Parts: sequence; C-alpha cells; structure tokens
Amino acid sequence: MERRSRLAEWLRRRPGAPGTARGGVAAADREALLLGAAAASFPVAPAAHPSGFGCSCDRVGCPTPGMHPVSFAWQTEATTDAAQITRWLLADPPANFITATGAGHDVLDVPAQAGRIALARLETEGSGTGPVAMYGDDRMLFFTASRGTPDDEDEWWPCELDCHPETLDEHPGLRWHCRGSYVLLPPSRLPDGSAVTWLRPADLPLPDPLPLLAVLTDACGQVPEVPEPEAAGGWPSR
Repeated sequence: MERRSRLAEWLRRRPGAPGTARGGVAAADREALLLGAAAASFPVAPAAHPSGFGCSCDRVGCPTPGMHPVSFAWQTEATTDAAQITRWLLADPPANFITATGAGHDVLDVPAQAGRIALARLETEGSGTGPVAMYGDDRMLFFTASRGTPDDEDEWWPCELDCHPETLDEHPGLRWHCRGSYVLLPPSRLPDGSAVTWLRPADLPLPDPLPLLAVLTDACGQVPEVPEPEAAGGWPSR
C-alpha cells in the first residue's frame, strides 16, 4: 500500500518542479522505478521519448514517437545491470525505457476495460495478479512468467496471440509479448501526454501465464472490440 501511495505521489508532481525530469517524475524517482524493474529481473534498454510534436529520434515523421528502442540491437543491449542503467539515465535523462520480453518474463497486454474486469475477478477469487502496469488510458499490461526459449527450437510453442513490434496492429484485443517483443516500462511518457504507470509493483511474483490468459480471454470477450486508429500512436512498429 505504501509503495502504491508513493507512486501516486510521484505522478502528481508537476513538470518543471525542482529536481523533476521531463514528464513530471523526479529524476531520482525515475531511477528508482527503473532500477526496481531491473532488480525484479526485467532487462531494460533505452527508448526514444516524445519531443515537441515528434520523436527524439532522427527519423523524419517517426510513426511511433517515443515508443521504440533507441538501438536496433535492443535485444542484446537489454540488461539488469544497475550501473549501465544509471549511465543511460545520465546520458539522456528524458529517455523512455523498454523491457525485452521472452526470456525471464512475458507480458499479456489487453484493452484497459478488459484489464479492469480481469483485476476485479482475480481480486474476488483471491488470485495473485503479479506486476500490472497501465499503458496510458487505453491498455493494461500483465507481467507473467515466460514460456522460455528451449534449446530445441522444434519444441518452441507457437501461439497465435504472439505479438512482436512489427505485428502489433494485427492484435487489437489480447496480445502476448514474448520472444522478440518488448513493452515500455514505467515511467515512460506517451505522445498524448499520458504515461506508463504501475498498478501492481514490479517486485511481485510472476504468475503462470496460462491461468491468467484464461481470465484475460474471458474479460476481453466481455468488451466490444474497437479497432485502434493508426494515428493514435498505439504500439511500436519498428
């Protein structure tokens, strides 16, 4: 409860306040959130951030401003090393950060309305949710244990819900971020001025994805599917 109260306090801080980084979260608190995610074994890598009416990257007309990794080598650069994360923060204080999925953890990503239905059911049943984040006002991210990366590729379990950065538009409902994908971590900022924020902290035990998948699938079935506008700045496509 104390952890959630502190997060609410951080998010109420106004941009431009002394010691506050762009996006309204103090630099020390940004570092604490990212190092907390790394301590929970979420490998992180720097991402671009919204800048003016566009993106901090050098791509003219970037279609996903502030929502993609800085480097194309993000999968190998992603790390839980606190010293490296601190260096990245010092080099680019406003940077957003992603976590690479598919090794130590996956992410089940659903519309916010379905996420709220699922959370209410899980709380009623007394089931653990694991870490949960809000992606702006539109999506909810449920962090789970990973299916892993077996040595024998023939044993890899494919799933039609698998979602990679280049296929996100194909999954407007439930998305499963596993190997080869990523999600933005709190306190990343989105182009519409909203942010990625924790609803349940990163240090909670990761649940088995399959029982949670069943709950989220049922919840998504209770929500009318509304296509996401391409210009709305959904998930990254690069």
